[in-house]
Amino acid sequence: MTTVTQTPAKSTKPVDWSKWIRFALLVMAGGTIYKLANLKDAFYVPMQEAMGLNHTEIGTLLSINSIVATALFVVGGFLADRFSTRILIPLGLIGTGTLGLYLSTFPGFGTLLLVFALLAVCSDCLVWPALLKSIRQLGGSKEQGRLFGLLEGGRGIVDTAVAFSALGIFVWMGSGTGGFRAAIAFYAIIDIAVGVLLFLLLRTRAEEPVAGQEAATKQKAGIAEIWRAARLPQLWWVSFTVFMVYVVYCGLTYFIPYLTYVYGLPVALVGAYGIINQYGLKILGGPIGGVLSDKVFKSSSWYIRVAFLCLIPVVTVLLLLPADPGSQIPAMIVTLLFSLIVFTMRGVFWAPMDEVGIPEQISGTAFGIACLVGYAPGMFAFIGYGAILDANPGASGYHIVFVALAALALVGSLVSTGLARVAKAHRMAIVD
Repeated sequence: MTTVTQTPAKSTKPVDWSKWIRFALLVMAGGTIYKLANLKDAFYVPMQEAMGLNHTEIGTLLSINSIVATALFVVGGFLADRFSTRILIPLGLIGTGTLGLYLSTFPGFGTLLLVFALLAVCSDCLVWPALLKSIRQLGGSKEQGRLFGLLEGGRGIVDTAVAFSALGIFVWMGSGTGGFRAAIAFYAIIDIAVGVLLFLLLRTRAEEPVAGQEAATKQKAGIAEIWRAARLPQLWWVSFTVFMVYVVYCGLTYFIPYLTYVYGLPVALVGAYGIINQYGLKILGGPIGGVLSDKVFKSSSWYIRVAFLCLIPVVTVLLLLPADPGSQIPAMIVTLLFSLIVFTMRGVFWAPMDEVGIPEQISGTAFGIACLVGYAPGMFAFIGYGAILDANPGASGYHIVFVALAALALVGSLVSTGLARVAKAHRMAIVD
């Protein structure tokens, strides 16, 4: 008698295409919404020349944008828990694009302050908390690092493609005032087009529940939910860790004028560097941070701690480089390495929300509170860095800023150590 041994069939989980389509649409939104508020990333020097702005004035525009954003993040989280993604995100994008068309007329400094404030309403209140909540809902606890890392990487792809297109228009039109005006209008039109596209496509998919999620995740937010979230100590550890990453991230802006004025890079080349530095590195940094967090360190918070410590020797090398045109290439490499490490942290600094056990049904409100604290450096960091540079012309001013970044990285490593311990305690409590 012959015995037939049956091999159990391998169960392959089908790909949830609706999940990844929604993810791709959210990446498109995240990759286009901040272009106008962050013109300085690729066009810092053209902003100075075409709009007649100095370092402090540009810093003031960025700060007023961040002040309004910070004031409205909790409101944005409240809206994310109450209203549909397919309404909030397209509305924010179309509003941003409309403001961008007006910005291309180069209004006076007083009006620029109002425009940058309204850009914050559209992006940071209407779009960002809703987008973060939507990303978290797409996967389980073991996917959070990768999902947020892929979000940052995907945004980097969109950022880079759109920004290089704008830079191409700028160069094609002579790298002057007309080219800068056209580049701003291009950003504005892209925002409006993406907003319309998302409204049409998210209408049929954005509200589909993810498998395994409970209906409780859709409950309405209110004052009770805001208070409940604010009373969670682990939320504040996440918030202050994001704060430290973001205050260092703000310093990346000044690599652009540093290479221009100290190392003599031409404006067009510096524009390309700025795009790579602020956007292109997201393509690598986000996924790298996600993989290292989920697969190597098994914890986003512990990875962030290590990454903070890695920044300090990089700054040391940068300070030791001669401040002359002969060191252009080494300076570009070192600054890009610093930025890459920061982007690996940015890619995963929201992942600990799940790691420390923030309840999903109030995650929109929790993200709003965490954004309020975490992105607060935008209110003062740009003014502070800009004031240092205006008060200390030449390489010395930039070196002071870089020393400050190293000191902040050290503080960040201490804060993220506390976060990692809270996350470990939560894991142990679940096991027990």
